[in-house]
Amino acid sequence: MHWQEHYTKRSVSAAQAVSHIENGHRVFLMGNAALPSSLVKALIERDRELSEIELNHLLVFGKDPFAGCQALRNNAWFLGPGVREAVKRGQADYIPIFLSEIAMLVRGGEWPIDVALLNLSPPDRYGFMSYGIETSVSKPCAEAASIVIAQVNRRMPRAMGDCFIHVQDVDWFVEADEDLMEIPAAPPSEVEARIGVLVAGLIENGSTLQMGIGGIPNAVLASLDDKSDLGIHTEMFSDGILPLLEKGIINNQQKGFNRGKIVASFAMGAKELYDYVDANPIFDFRPSHYVNDPYIVAQNNKMVAINSALEVDLTGQVCADSIGDDIYSGIGGQVDFIRGAARSPGGVPIIALPSTAKGGKLSRIKTHLTPGAGVVTSRGDVHYIVTEYGCVNLFGKNLKQRAELLISIAHPDFRDELRRESCWLNR
Repeated sequence: MHWQEHYTKRSVSAAQAVSHIENGHRVFLMGNAALPSSLVKALIERDRELSEIELNHLLVFGKDPFAGCQALRNNAWFLGPGVREAVKRGQADYIPIFLSEIAMLVRGGEWPIDVALLNLSPPDRYGFMSYGIETSVSKPCAEAASIVIAQVNRRMPRAMGDCFIHVQDVDWFVEADEDLMEIPAAPPSEVEARIGVLVAGLIENGSTLQMGIGGIPNAVLASLDDKSDLGIHTEMFSDGILPLLEKGIINNQQKGFNRGKIVASFAMGAKELYDYVDANPIFDFRPSHYVNDPYIVAQNNKMVAINSALEVDLTGQVCADSIGDDIYSGIGGQVDFIRGAARSPGGVPIIALPSTAKGGKLSRIKTHLTPGAGVVTSRGDVHYIVTEYGCVNLFGKNLKQRAELLISIAHPDFRDELRRESCWLNR
């Protein structure tokens, strides 16, 4: 059967497509900025006739679309604000896992996926559809699913790389054009700007960068105008890379691996960014089991991994996914890139965070992590810690030295208290 015939025969309404979801099914939902909203709405409308539907996904922005559903329950690998509240209420669940290992989970057979709900570009003349700005775990989950349902969206950029699925590997098609979620960059705060300058000081010409989204990554990127020959190998990227690309500061020529390419798994930003990605061969979108693999990361020259934290204790343990017992986000790719950067020639693994929270009332550098908090990056993996008060390298330091170094970059209002309470400085 020629692919056009398959596409035509299998093109249905959203309601018809999700009618193939049955009681007890495990459903993968494409997330981040590429939620297939038409399919989600149709699935929610079936809530009363279904039971025990498990939804696996990464970040979902805004209000939890499944709030109030009885049959549909999130079992997420990374939490956005809406799902975060549902987990806190016991109405949803969280799976802690390295982003690089989700493909292993779904491919191994012990975690079968019944249905994958995707948001894809239209097929090209050869029948290939792009995952666009969200390849990460979507590609391996779709490849493992028994039923694949695609929302065909003309507003999805046709990204380049290992990010395609053929029409004949999709069971049902729903043509529905809708805008992608936009997360435009906000100006960094004064504290974030100070951190950005300090982190930029650790980045040499010819470095390869990994960073996420938010004020600190944007502040770092805004502080790199004096650098040259930078490359990108990152889990995700946002709008902040565009000025550096246009100035030629990011040219990917010194990476030593995948030279000339920005290697990433997904993108989140404004429409300008998505338009820039469309059919642009500088971008090489690949699944997370490749991009986040520490072995792959380590093959880049001068790999600089910039990640954030909620709190750090005086031994260097980094909590990034929870506030006490309350899950806040997820493990994501932090450990993948910290370990990869540590093994890269000239690599620099960085955890960057403001020194305080709650408007300055709480120190993020603590004698002990908040009870219930989880360790994402262990004290054995940690290297550089940066706050607005400075930068320290904990690698190879004993526990007393670590406490002294971390107190030196804590907010001044909390330093005396940290010294008094530190068992490592008072033995």
